[in-house]
Amino acid sequence: MPELVAPMLAMPGDPPAGDGWTGEFKHDGYRAIAYVEPGGLRVLSRNNNSLLAQFPEVEALSTVCGRHSVVLDGEIVAVGRDGVPDFSLLQHRRGAPTRWSRTKAPVQYFVFDLLYLDGRSLLGEPYRLRRQLLIDLQLPGVAAVQVPPAFPDTEPEVLLEVAREYGFEGAVFKRANSVYLPGRRSRTWIKCPLTETQEVVVGGWTPGEGSRASSFGSLLLGAHDAQGRLIYIGRVGSSLSEAMLQEIRRTLDRLTAPESPFSEPVPREHARTARWVRPELVGEVTFRSWTSGGHLRHAVWRGRRDDRSPGSVTLPAQ
Repeated sequence: MPELVAPMLAMPGDPPAGDGWTGEFKHDGYRAIAYVEPGGLRVLSRNNNSLLAQFPEVEALSTVCGRHSVVLDGEIVAVGRDGVPDFSLLQHRRGAPTRWSRTKAPVQYFVFDLLYLDGRSLLGEPYRLRRQLLIDLQLPGVAAVQVPPAFPDTEPEVLLEVAREYGFEGAVFKRANSVYLPGRRSRTWIKCPLTETQEVVVGGWTPGEGSRASSFGSLLLGAHDAQGRLIYIGRVGSSLSEAMLQEIRRTLDRLTAPESPFSEPVPREHARTARWVRPELVGEVTFRSWTSGGHLRHAVWRGRRDDRSPGSVTLPAQ
C-alpha cells in the first residue's frame, strides 16, 4: 500500500479529435485519494489533509471494498435534487458536520480510477485496464460510494452537449492507453469545462458600505506565476450570501497583514482603501474572460477551497 499518491491532473483544452479517447462527466467537488485496506482507511485531499472527519459518509468505503486493499481516485461531491453535483452545497460542509449540514448537503464519493489493487501498483497500466479492473471490483453502489459511467469512443461534442443539458460542469477526456502520472498535468487527460473557473488566493479586501459595512465590499484576488510570485488578477464581490460575508470577514480579521502580499502594485483605485491579509485563504470564482491586462472579467465567487493550499493556486498555462 503506497503511503501517498498525488492525483494526476488534466490539461485544459479543446475537445480531442480521433479515436482512442474515453469521456467522463466533470464532477464539481473535492478531489480525494482513498487508501482502503482491511482495518484501515485514509481519504486525503490534494493538500494531503484527511477528509474523513469532514465527510464521514465516505467511511462506507471500508465496507464496500470488502477484503480488497485498494487506492482509489475520485471526487467527493454534494449532489443536488436534480442528481447533479453542486459545488455550492459543499459550502455547507465546511468544518465538523452537523445533523443539519448532513441533511442539507449529503455527500458521495465518485470513484473514477483504480491506482493499486491487492499488492499491485496500476500506475503504469493503461487507463482502459485500470477502468476495467475498477468495474470488476463490483462496488455495490451504496449511496455514499458510486462509480459514475465512462463513455469510450463517444464524440466529445455529444458528451459535452449532454453535460450542458443536465447541468454538469463539463467533461474530461482520457486517452485509453494513458498511464497514471502522479502529481503531473498531462495532455493525455483533457478537461473541457463549460464554465470558466479559476482558483484564487485572497490577498486583501476593501471595506463595504451600507448593508455590507460590517463585512467587506470586495476581495482582492491573486494567483502564482511560474516564478512563484503572487500576481494580482482582480477582485470579486458578487454572489456572496450574508452568512458567507460574515464568515469570510472573520477569517480575514485573523489574517491581517501590514502590507500587500502581491508582487506587483494593485491598481490605485483598489489599493487606496485596501486592507491586506496573509495569502492563506483559497477560493474559486467563475468569470467571463481574461482582460488584456491579465485580470478576471465579471468574476463571481463560488466558494472556499479548503482542499487546496495557497501555493498550488497558479495562473493558467499560456
